[in-house]
Amino acid sequence: MKKKLTIILSFIIILAVLLAGCAAMMTKPTARNFQAPIVTLDSMEVEHFWGWWYYSNKVKPTMGKAGNYGAPLDLAFIFNVENPNPFPVELESLKFTVAFEEFDLNTVSSIETQWIPPGKTNQIRVHAMFDGRQSLLSLLVTGGFKLKEKTGAAGAGAALKQLGKWWKAAPEYGFPIYVKEGAAVFKADSLVKVAMFSATFP
Repeated sequence: MKKKLTIILSFIIILAVLLAGCAAMMTKPTARNFQAPIVTLDSMEVEHFWGWWYYSNKVKPTMGKAGNYGAPLDLAFIFNVENPNPFPVELESLKFTVAFEEFDLNTVSSIETQWIPPGKTNQIRVHAMFDGRQSLLSLLVTGGFKLKEKTGAAGAGAALKQLGKWWKAAPEYGFPIYVKEGAAVFKADSLVKVAMFSATFP
């Protein structure tokens, strides 16, 4: 009886080792089984808001040197990163363009790496800082003609007026904000996958 029990236990141990080996082989990332993770926008938050203001270098400051400055606006984009693979993957970098309505204003990136366990979903928060001056230049360079079509006016005055509307409406999420041309780079061992994504909020 004791001998039979020993044989059975030995068989169970060998079987467990074989199954573990097979499982390890099945979960090893390969070019064939490595699926691109799924990146989706969970939410967006207005992290910091200082109202809307803009002044040119013609305005004498209380202290310091005169310059062209506009109000900053800090938005935080919270993404869900789902790993559909049976092995962990590393998020290496993430990049996307932010548009207010149909106007591209900023390109944002994150190089904060993180590991996503197999079959699990992580979150990553990416800050996008907008500056009134830089946003004005972006709007004039990339959206000048489109702005004229939208508002019937052109030039810096029309652009500043539009920026003011967006800044004031941002805390109430009063206009659509687009995440465009998103690309996230993932690694598993020496393999690399790029996941494309886009979204609209709210």
